[in-house]
Amino acid sequence: MIRPDRPSPELVAVGCSAGGLKAMQTLLAGLAPEGMPPIVLCCHTASRDVSSLCDLLSRRTRLPVEEACERHPILPERVYVAPSGYHLLVEESRRFALTVDPKVNFSRPSIDVLFESVAITYQAASLGVILTGANNDGAFGLKCIGHAGGITMVQTPATAEVSNMPQAAMDAAQPDYVEELDSMASLIKQLCRR
Repeated sequence: MIRPDRPSPELVAVGCSAGGLKAMQTLLAGLAPEGMPPIVLCCHTASRDVSSLCDLLSRRTRLPVEEACERHPILPERVYVAPSGYHLLVEESRRFALTVDPKVNFSRPSIDVLFESVAITYQAASLGVILTGANNDGAFGLKCIGHAGGITMVQTPATAEVSNMPQAAMDAAQPDYVEELDSMASLIKQLCRR
């Protein structure tokens, strides 16, 4: 049930790992540009070429998909993908920042790092989403978003290609919504267009 006392999200942060490409394609295919806040994706990938990931995602959505760049303003109705080899953060100025700080949960970019910065900057106007993945990155970050008053959502572990990441997020963050992948886009649209 959607709680009317919560503000509409001004940013949607999505984290995934193993099996993430297919999950992100499915999620983005159900989202239309009109009225959508910016969507920021952090996906653990062995590829150093994020442009190919952006291209694969662009084929499944009408939302423009681009790699997040240092100091770039965060604009609505766009999808931003965390670059390989850097932690991605959002700043109070609503711009991106990149760091080469040590890996978190063996990952850089780290979902936890992104989500924690989203919680600090957007607070209750944030929406965090954890999809399929093989480790526990994102569990702490999702908890941060929840503690800041933001909305938290996790893919049903039983329907994830790899259940470790959504299960860890469920255990740590007690999310507002646990949804099958096919229904997540519809719910995100409802939450963002209230």
